[in-house]
Amino acid sequence: MLSILDRYFLRELGQTMAATAIVLVTVLAGSSFAHVLQQVANGSFPASVMFQVLGLNMLDGLSNLLPLSGYVGALWAMGRMYRESEMHVLASSGMGARGLLRPVAMLAVVIALAVGLVSLWLGPWASRSSAALIDAANRSVIAAGLDAGRFTELPGKDGVIFVDTLSRDGSQLGKTFIATERKGSDGVSRLRLITGASGQLYQESDGNGRFLGLKDGWQYELPLGTDNWRRIRYERNDASLSNVQGDSDSNPIHGVATRVLARTESNEARAELAWRIGSPVMALVLMMLSLPLAKQNPREARYGRLLLAVLAFFLYQNLMALCNGQISKGHWQSSIPMWVVSTLAFAIGAWLFRNQYQPRRVRAARTPQVSA
Repeated sequence: MLSILDRYFLRELGQTMAATAIVLVTVLAGSSFAHVLQQVANGSFPASVMFQVLGLNMLDGLSNLLPLSGYVGALWAMGRMYRESEMHVLASSGMGARGLLRPVAMLAVVIALAVGLVSLWLGPWASRSSAALIDAANRSVIAAGLDAGRFTELPGKDGVIFVDTLSRDGSQLGKTFIATERKGSDGVSRLRLITGASGQLYQESDGNGRFLGLKDGWQYELPLGTDNWRRIRYERNDASLSNVQGDSDSNPIHGVATRVLARTESNEARAELAWRIGSPVMALVLMMLSLPLAKQNPREARYGRLLLAVLAFFLYQNLMALCNGQISKGHWQSSIPMWVVSTLAFAIGAWLFRNQYQPRRVRAARTPQVSA
C-alpha cells in the first residue's frame, strides 16, 4: 500500500520524467530524420519508406534514451524540491532515506524493465525490420517511385525512365524508355537512350548494385557536340542504376536476435550481448546516482548540480563504451569489467546518498572557565 508521500513523489517524478522523455524524443527525431534524409540522398533507399525507417530507428534508440530521460527527470524533479525547501521540510518532519529511496526505486525498476524490453527484443527487431524494409524497397520499382505512364527521375538523379505498364507487385515492366547523361573520361558528355519491350529490376547478390534488365530493344549513344552516334540492337540489356550506398554507421550484428546472439562465438557478438544486458543495469545505476546529485541548497545555482550530473553521466557511459570496445576488439574475453564499472558507480551513489541522511555527530558543549 502506497503512502501519501510515496504517491506524491511518484507523481512529481513521473511527470518530470515523462516531460524529459518527450523533449529527448523530439531531439532524437530531429537527428534521426536528418540521418535518414542523408541516406535517401545517397540512394540507400527510396523516399517512400523514409518515415517507416525513421520510426523503426527511433524505436531502436529508446534503449539509450530511456535511462537518460529517467536520470535527468529525477535530477530536475528532486532538484526543484530541494530548491523550494520541500525536501528540507519533509526531512525535518521525520522523513528518512527510505521515504525518498522507495519511490525512486520503484520508478527505477519500471525504467529498467522498459529498457530491457527494448534492448533485448524491440531494438534488434526494429533493426531487422528496417533492414528488411530497405531491402524490399530497393528490389521494388514501385517503392522506388516508378509509376506507369509518367517520367520518373532515376535514383541518384542519373536520368529519367518511362514505362507504359507496370505489374501490381512492381516486378515486371512493360515498354520502357531510359535517358541518361554522363561525362566520360575524355570530358565529353554522352547521352544514352535505351528502349525495351519489357524489363525487370533486380539487385546483385551482395545487395549493392542495382540493375534494370531490358529485353528486345535499341540503345543509342549520342556524344554531345559530335556526329559519331551509335545505335545497337539487343535482345538483353542490363542497365545499371545508381548503386545502393550502404550506411557506414550500421552494425549488422545489432539486428541479430538475442537468443541467436547468445549462441554466437565472436568478439562482436559478445560485445553486443554485454551491452544489451548492461543497458537495464545502467538505468538502475543512473537512478541511484541521481539521488545524491540532485541535492541542492535553496540559494545554490540551479544548473550547477545539473552540469555535474551530466558530466558524471558522460563519464560513466564512456567508461562502459570503452569496456565494450575492448570486448569487441578481442582484448577482453568477458564482460566482467563492465559489471565492475557499474557496481563501482552504484556503490559511489549509495555511499553519497547514505552520508546525506546520516545523523551528524553532536558536539559536546564547552563550559567557559571562570577565573578566580
